[in-house]
Amino acid sequence: MPHKMTLTGSATGPLREYNRYVAFDMREKGSPAAPKGLKKSTFISYTVFVAKKAFNKTGLTKKSIMHEKILIQGEPTLDIPIDECPGEIGIICFQITVLPNKNDKEANESKDKKEAQQEVSATKQEEKQEPVAKEAKTVQPEVNETPVQEKKAAPQKKQQPVQPKGTKDVVSFDDIIVPEAFLKTRPNPVKTEEVIEFVKRTGHLDKPLTIDKETKVLKDGYRRYIVAKTVKMDKVPVVYECKNRL
Repeated sequence: MPHKMTLTGSATGPLREYNRYVAFDMREKGSPAAPKGLKKSTFISYTVFVAKKAFNKTGLTKKSIMHEKILIQGEPTLDIPIDECPGEIGIICFQITVLPNKNDKEANESKDKKEAQQEVSATKQEEKQEPVAKEAKTVQPEVNETPVQEKKAAPQKKQQPVQPKGTKDVVSFDDIIVPEAFLKTRPNPVKTEEVIEFVKRTGHLDKPLTIDKETKVLKDGYRRYIVAKTVKMDKVPVVYECKNRL
């Protein structure tokens, strides 16, 4: 009997299209504790292969697959060429399902609570409406002065986000183009995890990406590109490749 596998999570790499199927990378954390004498597994990377018809039925796109949580049911395979399967294990997908987002549920619940609180506060204000109106007439000159002071002070509080040393510019993540040569490589999973932990601690990448200024093609920093996708960065720090050096 074939070995069945179930994966949950989001894609960690860009969607790749082939003739009759699409492929993307996922990963899952290893066991929290290994038997004595054996090394602990940090995480396992997978490459999922899905028929185009099944993928199109989900309504997923190249961008949404990076943010939506999905469930994959399939079986492992060793018959896919390594240039099409950068993950440690290849998965032939028999069923793909988009899972509901917990953040959406929590957002709806918080909205309901806020609306209920607003209704309660509105009834209290109606009961105290007359005395409040009388007090507002005497305090009106002071109330008019405070908003002006706040507006002047507001621009001084703005701070630019921290970026790594050597950053020359900040560009939109979606504008960066990744060459096929990078997509066929597989960065060291352990080092990639270290960069992810660094971003979680500091809020920014350890180094900027190197790109071509005109074409926005990635020249160096593919590991940091993958990390930026994993943590869902909208903008990334970059330096531009120097050309025609004499």
